[in-house]
Amino acid sequence: MNRDTYDKMLLLRLPGMAKAYKEQVDSADINDLTFDQRLELLVDAEVDSQHNHRIERLIANAKFVESKASVTQIKYYENRQLDKNQIVNLATNEYIRKQENIVIVGATGSGKSYIACALGVEACNAGLKVKYVRLPDLLSELELSRIQGTYRNKIRQYERCDLLILDEWLLVTTNNIEQQDILEVLEKRYRVHSTILCSQFDVAGWHSKLGGGALADAILDRIVSKSQTIKIKGDKSMRSR
Repeated sequence: MNRDTYDKMLLLRLPGMAKAYKEQVDSADINDLTFDQRLELLVDAEVDSQHNHRIERLIANAKFVESKASVTQIKYYENRQLDKNQIVNLATNEYIRKQENIVIVGATGSGKSYIACALGVEACNAGLKVKYVRLPDLLSELELSRIQGTYRNKIRQYERCDLLILDEWLLVTTNNIEQQDILEVLEKRYRVHSTILCSQFDVAGWHSKLGGGALADAILDRIVSKSQTIKIKGDKSMRSR
């Protein structure tokens, strides 16, 4: 192996190509390949490496509570009453291309967050930008940004991601300012990007938790008008699956 060539590949930030180059040198059959065939293998290795690193970055930046979640590990126990066909279809990310929202409803520990994160990981695997956040944390971030004068920048962060996962949705009743913040985020994403909302409460109970007025009407319109619902039965015995 030409060590100087190997080091230059690393210097040029081509780790996949450098690794493949080293493997070629260690292969007894490599001389059976033409120069073009060897070069093609090196280029393919670098493309695969960069693709995998990009997905790893997308998953890390999403801040999933379940970064290892996978749709292949979701359990379809009879008492969960999960529609496997629905999950499989959602894993294609077609709902994101259609700018649809997903509402996941279930009791504490029923696996809402796991399913949401599994769908989020699938989106990352497709090269899409995803952000996971608990609603209480989102509202705290927006409150702090308002004080610091960075409110618009914070809103843009949540506006630009292809998929936003809002966990612990309406776990507690919201005040007027929080309702305005929620509407601001959802309005910017409306018919542009998709949002997954995980809640312990059926959609019918959201209106009162959002104040029961015009703001509640507007927020629900931005969510429900173009959405699918996943209802999970079961309890903590199904946690993380």
